Amino acid sequence: MRVLILGGTEFAGRAVVAAALARGWDVTVFNRGTRPVPEGVTALTGDRTRPADLAVLADGSWDVVVDTWAAAPTAVRDAARLLADRAGRYVYVSSCSVYTWPAPPDSDESAPLVTASADGGEVPYAEAKRGGELAAAEAFGPDRSLLVRAGLLLGPWENIGRLPWWLSRIARGGTVLAPGPADAPVQYIDVRDMAEWILSAAAAGLGGPYNMVGEQRGTAFGDVLAECVRVVSESPPPEAVSREPVELRWTPAERILAAGVSPWTDLPIWVPPQAADLVGALYTLNVGRAEAAGLRCRPLAETVADTWEWLRGAGGELSVAGVGISPETEARLLAG
Repeated sequence: MRVLILGGTEFAGRAVVAAALARGWDVTVFNRGTRPVPEGVTALTGDRTRPADLAVLADGSWDVVVDTWAAAPTAVRDAARLLADRAGRYVYVSSCSVYTWPAPPDSDESAPLVTASADGGEVPYAEAKRGGELAAAEAFGPDRSLLVRAGLLLGPWENIGRLPWWLSRIARGGTVLAPGPADAPVQYIDVRDMAEWILSAAAAGLGGPYNMVGEQRGTAFGDVLAECVRVVSESPPPEAVSREPVELRWTPAERILAAGVSPWTDLPIWVPPQAADLVGALYTLNVGRAEAAGLRCRPLAETVADTWEWLRGAGGELSVAGVGISPETEARLLAG
């Protein structure tokens, strides 16, 4: 299989590149060339928002195109139109944010969608992703466009800083603010499992929208933090670094919220019951369609351990700057 990945050096795109190479596929990436690409990849350089640069894709043909773009839908529109006659299938990595907020619990792919346009410019995230879906479907048709509506993505190469922030904080040791309740639900997918599903689904000729997040398997926020503590504690600290023992200090959500700390953004991944809209829209998605099409998910322990191994080699906290609450805010909450 010949696959063209628009992007391909960060998180979801990087995971697709790794999965395709592991299958022995012929991989081409098109991006601005600001980050290195893995060995064995054909690299095309250009800014897709510039017509002259996009013309680099005017020659060649591919079985599958994978696009992770998250800004102006016009960029998806222009690329998809250019490739429509020379690619077999267009996979657009979208988001569950395309559903009208708040999506009701257990929403499947038939839930109401935000209003958007394939001709949209700089629009809010939800409209951008929905506009990208429309652009892909308009150029390739509903049968040759595969719309992957991702939920919470975790795993190696994460450039958002959710799981890396918790791992980095726990690696500093000491008493860690753990926002309650510990049994708050979490629904996520390892980005590598999404990548494998994308390639298998494309090869099988699937089209249309699919919710893409792990099954509702009873994972709790406390499980995530416990795994973070385990993998960090079992790994040796860098030379000349003394790591204090870690204590998770579970703190009532009410007190944290009263301090102005926001779920999901200030404390990544955490969504308490008080934020019922967030819980329903983010952590109760129906993924039956993707499961029926072969979705399989690895255990949480593997995701956390592999993310920590990658993070240690990627510079640790340098990868998550600007994410999470400040040490001062955490200290204030811990002090009561």
